[in-house]
Amino acid sequence: MTTQTEEMTDQEQDRDFSHDHNPPPDPVKNRRKIFGIAVIVFVTIVGCIGWFLYSGTYESTDDAQVDAHLNPVAARVQGTVTTVYVEDNQVVQAGQPLVDLDPGDSIVALAQAQANYDQAVAQLKSQNPNVPITQATNASDIASQQAEVQSAEAALSAANSDYESAIARLRQAEATNQKSQSDLVRYKQLLDKQEIANSDYDQYLSTARSQQAAVNAAEASADSYKKVIQQRQAQVVQQQAKYRQTTANAPLQVEIKHADVASYTAAVESAKAQLDQAKLNLAYCHVVAPVAGIVMQRAAEVGQRIAAGTQLLMVAQVNSPWVTANFKETQLGKMRSGQRVSVKVDALDRSFNGTVESIAASTGDRASVLPAENATGNYVKVVQRLPVRIRLNPGQNGLDKVRPGMSVEPTVHFN
Repeated sequence: MTTQTEEMTDQEQDRDFSHDHNPPPDPVKNRRKIFGIAVIVFVTIVGCIGWFLYSGTYESTDDAQVDAHLNPVAARVQGTVTTVYVEDNQVVQAGQPLVDLDPGDSIVALAQAQANYDQAVAQLKSQNPNVPITQATNASDIASQQAEVQSAEAALSAANSDYESAIARLRQAEATNQKSQSDLVRYKQLLDKQEIANSDYDQYLSTARSQQAAVNAAEASADSYKKVIQQRQAQVVQQQAKYRQTTANAPLQVEIKHADVASYTAAVESAKAQLDQAKLNLAYCHVVAPVAGIVMQRAAEVGQRIAAGTQLLMVAQVNSPWVTANFKETQLGKMRSGQRVSVKVDALDRSFNGTVESIAASTGDRASVLPAENATGNYVKVVQRLPVRIRLNPGQNGLDKVRPGMSVEPTVHFN
């Protein structure tokens, strides 16, 4: 026990000795340590605030791809393929030959259309003189009918004059006859008294009978002239009717001739249109590139019989690509047309500059054939995506390597 107590006493003395020899804490070092920790905390806070502020100046998405105009080249006429000038992935320029079709049928159709056009032109030329001819004929007919009316009216006037003369002669004959009849009665009385000779009476009797015959003849002549007047009146009415008919029909006949000319003119225009179409069909046998780009999906083969509208190949217009980026609707609050965009192309492992061009009018769901119908009350909020069209700035190095369908990651900068 004594030994253990002594050992414990020695250990306590050693601890007291070591404690007495530890140096006191340095205040300068403590302040430096605290300052370093504060700086680290401050930098961390500033970095978080900066990152938070910076993250609000842009939006990005990986749901995006490169798009471009894909121009299908189809046959505009039916025919047999005779030559194919290009292969898939070949670069072509606008107007460069692509495919030739057998032009034989088109050449024959063009010759037929040309013949129809020439025939229509000849028929029109033969009809053009009919209008002035008809006008001249109508003028002559109108003048002739007018002369006939005037002649008939003159004849009617002459008949009226003759009738009046006949009436005057009748009145004269009646007056003479009346005197002769009175003389005959008086001389009959004298004969009965035997105051005159029978020969004298016979002479007066003969005169009375002659005057009565003259009256009858004058009446017959007046009746004849009256009938002539009626005939002349009928002739005047007839000639006037013919004159009115000719005058009324003359403009219509001219209109008919004008209509004939218009009809033949329309036939010429129709034949001309058919001729132009035949020329176009012949030109369509030589198919050229509508735009500059790269050939893809070549389907035309030599000897193939194709119908009008059959797609021969497609030209990808890679010289002006754009990006279709499907941003969430929650990312579009600050997005506007004209904002700067950096587009990272995965295949090329590099970025290109672009510009926000437009934002779609609706989500893909609304534009689908069978959009979702949530009018039953079971609507669940789903964050939709809207396509944003981003135009890649032209003239950038390496832009010619960008192809439609490449996956990209666009970042739209708001400032």
